[in-house]
Amino acid sequence: MSTHSRDLLTSVVLVDAVRTPFGKAGSLYAGTRADDLMVRAMRGLLERNPQLPLDQIDDVAIAAATQTGDQGMNLGRSASLLAGLPNTVPGYSVDRWCAGAMTSVTTLAASIAMGANEIAIAGGVEHMGNHPIGDGLDPNPRFLAERIVEQDALAMGATAERLHDRFPHLTKERSDAFALASQMKTAQAYKDGKIQRDLIPTAARSAELGWGIATVDEPPRPTTTLEGLATLKTPFRAAGRVTAGNSSGLNDGATAAIIASEEKAIALGLPVKARLVTFAFAGVEPEVMGYGPVPATIKALAKAGLSIEDIGAFEVNEAFAIQVLAFLDHFGIADDDPRVNPFGGAIAVGHPLASSGIRLMLNLARTFEEKPDVRYGITTMCIGLGMGGTVIWENPHFGKKA
Repeated sequence: MSTHSRDLLTSVVLVDAVRTPFGKAGSLYAGTRADDLMVRAMRGLLERNPQLPLDQIDDVAIAAATQTGDQGMNLGRSASLLAGLPNTVPGYSVDRWCAGAMTSVTTLAASIAMGANEIAIAGGVEHMGNHPIGDGLDPNPRFLAERIVEQDALAMGATAERLHDRFPHLTKERSDAFALASQMKTAQAYKDGKIQRDLIPTAARSAELGWGIATVDEPPRPTTTLEGLATLKTPFRAAGRVTAGNSSGLNDGATAAIIASEEKAIALGLPVKARLVTFAFAGVEPEVMGYGPVPATIKALAKAGLSIEDIGAFEVNEAFAIQVLAFLDHFGIADDDPRVNPFGGAIAVGHPLASSGIRLMLNLARTFEEKPDVRYGITTMCIGLGMGGTVIWENPHFGKKA
């Protein structure tokens, strides 16, 4: 892209983002449809921003990693209609596995940056109770017959074990300590009311208890201890290092965000919570997919003309503790750096695959509000089959008094 063309790009901002409380797969939301979770997140988002005229929404992009059943039928369009958006608002579905919601945001942002759209809704949903990971997949036999990938490359836990192999100094003890910190930070954030503010109360039906309202995440385990983590089984390898305690769980939930040109947001009186600088996706060997955030971040930083030292806030998806540790280790960041996941992460609250990218963004936006001395932050995550994605954001409150 020429310098002249780059100068013509429109500034893109995150207006607002919300999510449903996350549930354990097949538990809290066992009697709830995936598309209804998505609709609830979208309606909650729009209720928080009543100054947005619905007929001015240009497009809707909704992600899911398993696009069948109640996560099929083009969620972008079907969820829009179910949420009550006008018939004139189009929509489409997105699939980049774990980075689905992130890709919904970046794809819409690109369309806004070039002037094709002005304001749009991005989202992601995963009901892993209804759609277990890998459900319905039919991998081409060539993957294994021609050794395109190793036999266990499609087992995410096995790829995490391979990261431990590659970086033996990143021990199970360090993974367990990181996992414990995630639980403790989440518990503190709940105590301080910092997570609940972006959760949309969501109706949930139980066969035993009837209807109820979910207002908090189900997965967190605030009573976790290092001693308890040390005793957990290693299901992906005998005498391995990856356990249920230092990994994210199998979860159900949905997220939604409003993305707009900065000019449009200001004209409508909408908030500006973060300004998109650039983004990048990158590929790695599928056998070590958890390393994906490293090249994605290197690529994004180069595009932005920034260095890792310029980044004052990090939201790194915690698919596995070892995956976050590998990222931090590469960039020389301490395991317990306070800039990283200050409200805890997916090890505690859960990782409903395609929804998680927006959870990272809403957390980063809250950090921006609290820390006007921080100018740049990133959201980054690993992606199944050997990829990573990173978005660099600028703090619109930078330089202002807290």
